[in-house]
Amino acid sequence: MVYRFEIGLKSGVPDARGRSVLDRADRALGLSMEKCRTRDAYKVTAHLSDAEADRVMDVFTDAVVAESARGRLAMAEAFTWCLEISYKAGVTDNVGRTARGSLQDLLGRELAWEEQVYTSIQYFVTGDLGREEMERLGYDLLANGLIQQVAVWSESEWRASEPDMSLPLFEDEREPQVKVIELPDDDAELMRISSEGILSLSLEEMRAIRGHYLEASVQAHRQALGLAAWPTDVELECIAQTWSEHCSHKIFAGTVQYRDAETGEEETIHSLYKTYVKASTNRIAESIDWLVSVFTDNAGIVKFDDRLHLVYKVETHNSPSALDPYGGAMTGIVGVNRDPLGTGMGAELVSNVWGYCLGSPFYADAMPEGLMHPRRIRDGVHEGVIDGGNQSGIPYSRGFECFDERFLGKPLVYCGTLGTIPVEVGGRPSERKEIEVGDWVVMCGGRIGKDGIHGATFSSEELRTESPAQAVQIGDPLTQRKLYEFILEARDAGLFRCITDNGAGGISCSFGEMGKYSGGCECELEGAPLKYEGLQPWEVLVSEAQERMTLAVQPEQRSAFEALAKRRDVEVAFMGTFNDSGYFTVKQEGAVVASLYMNFLYEDGCPTLDMPAVWQAPTVEAPVVPETTDYSDSILALLGDLNLCSREYKSRMYDGEVKGLSVVKPFVGSQADVPSDATVLRVNYESDRGAVLAEGINPWYSDIDTYAMTTSVIDEAVRRVIAVGGDLDRIAILDNFCWPDPVESEKTPDGAYKMAQLVRSCKALYDLTTLYKTPAVSGKDSCKNDSTRGGKKISIPPTLLISSVGQMADVSQAITMPFKAAGDLIYVIGETKTELGASSYYRWLAEQQGTPEAMGGQVPEVNGEQALAIYRAMNGATKQGLLQSATTPTKGGLALALALATVGSGQGAEVDLSAVSQGAVTALFSESNSRFVVSVKPDDVAAFEAL
Repeated sequence: MVYRFEIGLKSGVPDARGRSVLDRADRALGLSMEKCRTRDAYKVTAHLSDAEADRVMDVFTDAVVAESARGRLAMAEAFTWCLEISYKAGVTDNVGRTARGSLQDLLGRELAWEEQVYTSIQYFVTGDLGREEMERLGYDLLANGLIQQVAVWSESEWRASEPDMSLPLFEDEREPQVKVIELPDDDAELMRISSEGILSLSLEEMRAIRGHYLEASVQAHRQALGLAAWPTDVELECIAQTWSEHCSHKIFAGTVQYRDAETGEEETIHSLYKTYVKASTNRIAESIDWLVSVFTDNAGIVKFDDRLHLVYKVETHNSPSALDPYGGAMTGIVGVNRDPLGTGMGAELVSNVWGYCLGSPFYADAMPEGLMHPRRIRDGVHEGVIDGGNQSGIPYSRGFECFDERFLGKPLVYCGTLGTIPVEVGGRPSERKEIEVGDWVVMCGGRIGKDGIHGATFSSEELRTESPAQAVQIGDPLTQRKLYEFILEARDAGLFRCITDNGAGGISCSFGEMGKYSGGCECELEGAPLKYEGLQPWEVLVSEAQERMTLAVQPEQRSAFEALAKRRDVEVAFMGTFNDSGYFTVKQEGAVVASLYMNFLYEDGCPTLDMPAVWQAPTVEAPVVPETTDYSDSILALLGDLNLCSREYKSRMYDGEVKGLSVVKPFVGSQADVPSDATVLRVNYESDRGAVLAEGINPWYSDIDTYAMTTSVIDEAVRRVIAVGGDLDRIAILDNFCWPDPVESEKTPDGAYKMAQLVRSCKALYDLTTLYKTPAVSGKDSCKNDSTRGGKKISIPPTLLISSVGQMADVSQAITMPFKAAGDLIYVIGETKTELGASSYYRWLAEQQGTPEAMGGQVPEVNGEQALAIYRAMNGATKQGLLQSATTPTKGGLALALALATVGSGQGAEVDLSAVSQGAVTALFSESNSRFVVSVKPDDVAAFEAL
């Protein structure tokens, strides 16, 4: 039976949610409303008596401020319109899940599979608005049409109607079917299969698959298993996920024919990743001893102390966030939480970081059809990441935002997680992963649904009008929290041998990839826990539904593992065993529906991309620099610039104090209102040894030279750590490359130039990291950040985020940005050069002059040897306690650095710019690298200058 409960605030109780709607509707849509009252509705389908139903309603209702009724709650006040927003079938309803858990606790019994709770929100609006405006309010502000549905009633319609008792269920409950996909010797037909199936496979890849299935040994193997000669849909989908750009990083693994048109230099590069990223870390590893695990697991691991290692990963979740900002961003943070959890034998999660590159929230021009306004994307990603992380009990330590119109098509949504892992688990190194033949293949956590299907392949191409709605997932942080605590407990009890997360490609990737440790894997889909009936075998295999991990459990530990899972209310499914067959085999009700040769799937099956790259330095005009002796207005304007102004009102929504481990917080100063260069935190309560988190990002430099951009953001990420007191000899970095499509094609005629930009960036990463000895321990590339929605191609600027994780022996020595006392002396350390190309000042001038692309000039470069000498001197000054304050100029140059240091102190400062540079523009606004602004007590001047 279906019960409906409506719950609303009592008369006279302020409705904060309703007031928020009034404000957002006015700001975002220009809709003026007199009043908005909200209600929650719950539809419960369960076997309840009337008495039990009343008890359930009482539990769902806060009797102090709210009232409720079964069916319909009377509305005494007049209103104009009622909107009800609910989730579509198959979409994760987190409030409904939590309510179902409460229902189960209340009834004291385990609920049947079909006993569920579905939620919706009602908005009662008063105002002079028409139906069309109400639908606009619903779909353009309150709901996302991809995952939610909106019902609109006038007051008379609502009062005359019966309460809605329908349930969001899939009507298609077909029996499981496996299709055989014939691959003809016809290029057009092969590409039709790839395109219509959202496989994102190229013609060369489709030909390779066809050729594989024509091999005599493959046909003999399939005949022995009773499989058709051609691939099943299960196999083809599995191959597509595994070979997707998202999962296999084909661009970074491909061959590049690079030519520098200016010097005539030509070279063939076999894998940018191996040649530059991995090679630099391998070279650095020869001279340091604190790397534990790099590039082989879900996250990087470095030594911290005798008991713990640090684990760090930063991911992007761009494509899903473009379709559903809230759900996409939430999935990004809960997904990256699972990366450290699935690293080694499982890490404890310490802190999160976030960062977004977006279009301006004040963008006033018409949006291309199919794209959301960046203001709505901004609100959604902030809300999603906050809900996903803080509700999991994890604090946020860092965050940033960058704004540029080129992020209108695809926003960049970065999420990261820092964790710790014991040096040893169960008497063996915690980073070691191993699986023995006969170990169980176990999936635990959430159930499988249609959400997230084709997520890996969808994010491996540009955002199109046809991009699939089901590629969007919504995370459930509460379910994942239970899973997280269960896994750490099982780890310490020795109940599993290996672990990884279920991310892109779902179990098709996690089962197969873990099978590489033993040499094979066999699973049975019939035992998979589903959210609802009607999923086809291929959907079960590739669904990216959230909150799931894959483990290898020893046969002798199965009973103990299942018993612990039951006590901790975590669902587990023993779905098969690991073997050494050399095949990834999938069954449905005992029948083989897929058998893929592991070497073909993971090693030598996917064709290598061969890509041209031609570098020709662009010609970028510089703005006209006005002659003046008073730069007050310019500095004030820059302080109000979208990329330099305070975004505190958004950042403050994140809770950075969960666990109480923070030392240098995201905001510092006398009023705690100035963003810090880096954050310092303890990782536990027993030690004063701390971790330091910072980042470097500057996509605008890429418009002139990606080599200089890359060295600049690496230097920024390193010197931010140095500024707060981090040890130069213990800094690791993570590289996140987000690029527009760099593969030359008909739709990307400038691909060779974009690829050359990528090559130069990778060369720069190798050059500077090997000099600084700051190894890249993990990373991610996302090279399809374009949108063609609405018939307009929008490509992001080449963007590299460098996230740094440093260490310091004693957090009590940490230094903050603001000046501390009157009379202290101010020093600028490092050389200020005429390096204003693509700077904040030049970009502001170009905008003012109506030529926004005319921001050229010399981009800041890095003198690595000079920088190292400065950083070691800064480390010495920190250890000797000679610094009262320290900050590093970045965007906005010395003008912004000095402004923030004074604002944070609540004091003024007198500075002689002639000591820095002969030209005021250069002195104030140059963004030269490797510089610091510090203040020193008069008594410490001699000791400081001696350094």
